[in-house]
Amino acid sequence: MRFLIVEDDVVSAIVMEKFLSPYGSCTIATDGLMAVKAFESALSIDPYDLVWLDIMLPRMDGQEVLKNIRSLEEKNRIFGEDRVKIIMTTALGDHLTIMEAFRSQCEGYIVKPVSRQKIIEQLVSQGLLEKSS
Repeated sequence: MRFLIVEDDVVSAIVMEKFLSPYGSCTIATDGLMAVKAFESALSIDPYDLVWLDIMLPRMDGQEVLKNIRSLEEKNRIFGEDRVKIIMTTALGDHLTIMEAFRSQCEGYIVKPVSRQKIIEQLVSQGLLEKSS
């Protein structure tokens, strides 16, 4: 499994990588523009299975990154279950921000602080990890 972690806070990115690395390989992008470029370059080679996407980012915010990723998928005729799963991770828990993310077609939303348990729950709910007993 391949993960793209989009997080401008280095400590948060390292924590996310530590939580996710047992389940697959991780790439870290520290700004929105870098994230879109990483996603686009991976599309034809080895696409990501999941993008963990912060909303408050330099150069391009997470909402715009989400829209750009969905646009790239559409342009490359990637639809439905073949699309990358995108989980928004942010300190912004207000209703409007959450609704905008879901309207832009993210699959999940985690309000920080992110815990190992929240990550595992998202991996299970997205069908990327089997629920352990």
